Amino acid sequence: MTSRMFVGVDPSVETLCKAVDVLARGAIVAYPTDTLYALGVDPRREDAVRRLCQLKGRAGGRGVTLVAADLRQVETCLGVLPPLGRRLAERFWPGSLTIVLEPESVLAESVHASDGTLAVRVPRSRVASQLAALVGHPITATSANRRGMVPAGTGGEVVAELGSTVALVLEVPGRLAGVASTIVDARGAHPVQLRAGAVPWDRVLQSLA
Repeated sequence: MTSRMFVGVDPSVETLCKAVDVLARGAIVAYPTDTLYALGVDPRREDAVRRLCQLKGRAGGRGVTLVAADLRQVETCLGVLPPLGRRLAERFWPGSLTIVLEPESVLAESVHASDGTLAVRVPRSRVASQLAALVGHPITATSANRRGMVPAGTGGEVVAELGSTVALVLEVPGRLAGVASTIVDARGAHPVQLRAGAVPWDRVLQSLA
Protein backbone atom coordinates (compact mmCIF):
# COMPACT_ATOMS: atom_id res chain seq x y z
CA MET A 1 0.00 0.00 0.00
CA THR A 2 1.22 3.50 -0.83
CA SER A 3 2.26 5.53 2.20
CA ARG A 4 0.96 9.12 1.99
CA MET A 5 2.75 11.57 4.21
CA PHE A 6 1.81 15.20 4.72
CA VAL A 7 4.99 17.26 5.03
CA GLY A 8 4.19 20.96 5.18
CA VAL A 9 6.32 23.88 4.07
CA ASP A 10 9.21 23.05 6.39
CA PRO A 11 9.41 19.24 6.58
CA SER A 12 11.23 17.74 9.51
CA VAL A 13 14.58 16.08 9.00
CA GLU A 14 13.06 12.92 10.48
CA THR A 15 10.40 12.84 7.78
CA LEU A 16 12.86 13.40 4.97
CA CYS A 17 15.20 10.75 6.39
CA LYS A 18 12.40 8.23 5.88
CA ALA A 19 12.34 9.23 2.23
CA VAL A 20 16.13 8.82 2.07
CA ASP A 21 15.73 5.25 3.37
CA VAL A 22 13.15 4.54 0.66
CA LEU A 23 15.51 5.82 -2.04
CA ALA A 24 18.37 3.74 -0.63
CA ARG A 25 16.22 0.62 -1.10
CA GLY A 26 15.82 1.44 -4.77
CA ALA A 27 12.15 2.42 -4.42
CA ILE A 28 10.36 5.50 -5.78
CA VAL A 29 9.52 8.65 -3.80
CA ALA A 30 7.14 11.31 -5.10
CA TYR A 31 7.90 14.83 -3.90
CA PRO A 32 7.00 18.44 -4.76
CA THR A 33 9.34 20.66 -6.74
CA ASP A 34 8.75 24.32 -7.53
CA THR A 35 6.84 23.34 -10.69
CA LEU A 36 5.22 19.88 -10.41
CA TYR A 37 5.38 16.70 -8.36
CA ALA A 38 8.39 14.62 -9.33
CA LEU A 39 9.41 10.99 -9.05
CA GLY A 40 12.71 10.46 -7.30
CA VAL A 41 15.06 7.50 -7.34
CA ASP A 42 18.80 7.11 -6.81
CA PRO A 43 20.30 7.92 -10.25
CA ARG A 44 23.30 5.71 -9.50
CA ARG A 45 21.12 2.57 -9.35
CA GLU A 46 20.32 1.14 -12.75
CA ASP A 47 17.58 -1.07 -11.31
CA ALA A 48 15.81 1.89 -9.73
CA VAL A 49 16.06 4.07 -12.83
CA ARG A 50 14.85 1.23 -15.04
CA ARG A 51 11.86 0.72 -12.74
CA LEU A 52 11.13 4.43 -12.93
CA CYS A 53 11.25 4.47 -16.73
CA GLN A 54 8.99 1.43 -16.94
CA LEU A 55 6.47 3.11 -14.65
CA LYS A 56 6.37 6.21 -16.84
CA GLY A 57 6.47 4.29 -20.11
CA ARG A 58 9.54 6.27 -21.01
CA ALA A 59 11.70 5.17 -23.92
CA GLY A 60 15.46 4.87 -23.51
CA GLY A 61 17.85 7.50 -24.80
CA ARG A 62 15.87 10.51 -23.59
CA GLY A 63 17.57 10.77 -20.22
CA VAL A 64 16.02 11.64 -16.85
CA THR A 65 16.20 15.11 -15.32
CA LEU A 66 17.88 15.50 -11.92
CA VAL A 67 17.55 17.98 -9.06
CA ALA A 68 20.33 18.89 -6.66
CA ALA A 69 20.64 20.61 -3.30
CA ASP A 70 22.80 23.44 -4.64
CA LEU A 71 25.39 24.36 -7.25
CA ARG A 72 28.18 22.87 -5.14
CA GLN A 73 26.47 19.48 -5.11
CA VAL A 74 26.04 19.62 -8.87
CA GLU A 75 29.71 20.28 -9.49
CA THR A 76 30.91 17.86 -6.80
CA CYS A 77 28.77 14.95 -7.95
CA LEU A 78 28.36 15.55 -11.68
CA GLY A 79 31.15 17.83 -12.82
CA VAL A 80 31.98 21.49 -13.31
CA LEU A 81 29.46 23.44 -15.36
CA PRO A 82 30.69 25.08 -18.57
CA PRO A 83 31.13 28.86 -18.35
CA LEU A 84 27.74 29.62 -19.91
CA GLY A 85 26.04 27.05 -17.71
CA ARG A 86 27.58 28.56 -14.59
CA ARG A 87 26.40 32.04 -15.53
CA LEU A 88 22.86 30.75 -15.97
CA ALA A 89 23.02 28.75 -12.75
CA GLU A 90 24.16 31.79 -10.78
CA ARG A 91 21.31 33.81 -12.29
CA PHE A 92 18.42 31.34 -12.10
CA TRP A 93 19.22 28.79 -9.36
CA PRO A 94 17.42 27.99 -7.23
CA GLY A 95 14.61 28.02 -9.74
CA SER A 96 12.94 26.42 -12.73
CA LEU A 97 15.79 26.41 -15.24
CA THR A 98 17.24 23.00 -16.11
CA ILE A 99 20.75 23.02 -17.55
CA VAL A 100 22.24 20.32 -19.78
CA LEU A 101 25.88 19.42 -19.14
CA GLU A 102 28.45 16.79 -20.05
CA PRO A 103 29.04 14.98 -16.74
CA GLU A 104 32.42 13.93 -15.45
CA SER A 105 30.88 11.03 -13.55
CA VAL A 106 28.76 8.24 -14.99
CA LEU A 107 25.44 7.42 -13.39
CA ALA A 108 22.94 4.74 -14.34
CA GLU A 109 22.84 4.41 -18.12
CA SER A 110 19.17 5.35 -18.42
CA VAL A 111 19.71 8.70 -16.66
CA HIS A 112 21.98 9.90 -19.45
CA ALA A 113 20.59 11.05 -22.78
CA SER A 114 21.72 9.14 -25.86
CA ASP A 115 24.60 11.60 -26.33
CA GLY A 116 25.82 11.05 -22.75
CA THR A 117 24.61 14.38 -21.37
CA LEU A 118 22.68 15.02 -18.16
CA ALA A 119 20.04 17.63 -17.31
CA VAL A 120 19.97 19.11 -13.80
CA ARG A 121 18.59 22.04 -11.83
CA VAL A 122 18.55 23.33 -8.26
CA PRO A 123 14.88 23.80 -7.36
CA ARG A 124 13.38 26.53 -5.22
CA SER A 125 11.31 23.90 -3.37
CA ARG A 126 12.71 23.28 0.11
CA VAL A 127 11.38 19.73 0.11
CA ALA A 128 13.23 18.86 -3.09
CA SER A 129 16.51 20.59 -2.23
CA GLN A 130 16.61 19.28 1.35
CA LEU A 131 15.89 15.76 0.14
CA ALA A 132 18.83 15.93 -2.28
CA ALA A 133 21.00 17.40 0.48
CA LEU A 134 20.20 14.54 2.86
CA VAL A 135 20.74 11.92 0.16
CA GLY A 136 24.12 13.49 -0.53
CA HIS A 137 23.81 13.60 -4.32
CA PRO A 138 21.28 14.65 -6.98
CA ILE A 139 18.10 12.58 -7.39
CA THR A 140 15.81 12.08 -10.37
CA ALA A 141 13.05 14.61 -10.91
CA THR A 142 10.94 13.38 -13.81
CA SER A 143 7.30 14.47 -13.60
CA ALA A 144 4.93 12.26 -11.60
CA ASN A 145 2.77 10.81 -14.36
CA ARG A 146 2.64 8.03 -16.91
CA ARG A 147 3.44 8.83 -20.53
CA GLY A 148 0.66 10.82 -22.15
CA MET A 149 -1.04 11.70 -18.86
CA VAL A 150 -1.18 15.10 -17.16
CA PRO A 151 1.66 15.62 -14.62
CA ALA A 152 0.50 15.60 -11.01
CA GLY A 153 0.04 18.94 -9.29
CA THR A 154 -1.02 17.53 -5.92
CA GLY A 155 -0.07 14.56 -3.77
CA GLY A 156 -3.58 13.18 -4.23
CA GLU A 157 -3.13 13.12 -8.01
CA VAL A 158 0.10 11.18 -7.60
CA VAL A 159 -1.69 8.54 -5.55
CA ALA A 160 -4.70 8.41 -7.88
CA GLU A 161 -2.58 7.77 -10.98
CA LEU A 162 0.40 5.81 -9.70
CA GLY A 163 -0.91 4.11 -6.56
CA SER A 164 1.34 1.61 -4.82
CA THR A 165 4.05 1.85 -7.49
CA VAL A 166 5.26 4.85 -5.49
CA ALA A 167 6.56 3.83 -2.07
CA LEU A 168 6.21 7.25 -0.42
CA VAL A 169 4.53 10.55 -1.31
CA LEU A 170 5.80 13.73 0.30
CA GLU A 171 2.91 16.17 0.09
CA VAL A 172 2.54 19.92 0.58
CA PRO A 173 -0.68 21.94 0.78
CA GLY A 174 -2.35 23.24 -2.35
CA ARG A 175 -1.62 22.77 -6.04
CA LEU A 176 1.77 23.39 -7.60
CA ALA A 177 2.24 25.81 -10.48
CA GLY A 178 1.94 23.10 -13.11
CA VAL A 179 4.46 24.54 -15.57
CA ALA A 180 7.49 22.39 -16.32
CA SER A 181 11.00 23.80 -16.07
CA THR A 182 12.72 25.41 -19.04
CA ILE A 183 15.54 23.25 -20.39
CA VAL A 184 18.61 24.86 -21.91
CA ASP A 185 21.71 23.38 -23.49
CA ALA A 186 24.51 25.62 -22.24
CA ARG A 187 27.52 23.66 -23.46
CA GLY A 188 28.38 26.00 -26.31
CA ALA A 189 28.97 29.71 -26.67
CA HIS A 190 25.25 30.43 -26.98
CA PRO A 191 22.28 28.90 -25.12
CA VAL A 192 19.91 26.57 -26.97
CA GLN A 193 16.38 26.12 -25.71
CA LEU A 194 15.42 22.45 -25.65
CA ARG A 195 12.07 22.89 -23.90
CA ALA A 196 10.00 25.98 -23.21
CA GLY A 197 8.82 26.22 -19.63
CA ALA A 198 8.49 28.25 -16.45
CA VAL A 199 11.41 30.58 -17.21
CA PRO A 200 10.62 32.68 -20.32
CA TRP A 201 13.28 32.41 -22.98
CA ASP A 202 13.63 36.16 -23.31
CA ARG A 203 14.62 36.30 -19.61
CA VAL A 204 17.35 33.74 -20.27
CA LEU A 205 18.70 35.77 -23.17
CA GLN A 206 18.46 39.06 -21.28
CA SER A 207 20.43 37.61 -18.38
CA LEU A 208 23.35 37.03 -20.73
CA ALA A 209 23.25 40.42 -22.42
